[in-house]
Amino acid sequence: MRLHRLALAALAALVLAAAGCGGDDDDGGGDTGGAAPDTGAQTSTAGGETSGGSDPRQVFANTCGSCHTLAAADTEGQVGPNLDELQPDADRVRKAIEEGPGVMPNNLLEGAEADAVAQYVADNAGK
Repeated sequence: MRLHRLALAALAALVLAAAGCGGDDDDGGGDTGGAAPDTGAQTSTAGGETSGGSDPRQVFANTCGSCHTLAAADTEGQVGPNLDELQPDADRVRKAIEEGPGVMPNNLLEGAEADAVAQYVADNAGK
């Protein structure tokens, strides 16, 4: 019976943590969270921001950081893989963003924003 309660508690914690993935504190309404429409024209700059104004570090921290650890983004998530240990390349990150493996929701980010975050993770994981 004790094992059953422990398993239920662990499952509840996992569900609550997964529910937090992808959320942000912006109450801008709509499905874009108040962001400008994605024109596909964003490119990375040396400062880590994209030319469209989105900071991939901040987007990662707000969207992915509650579940994933990435020292460069100052996040310590405990649900998803530790990206500093995994050190995925950009293609692997982009695929995970699209497909949402495990409890991760699919398509948390799209278009140029997803590409920028994938590249940010690949460039910074394990460093």
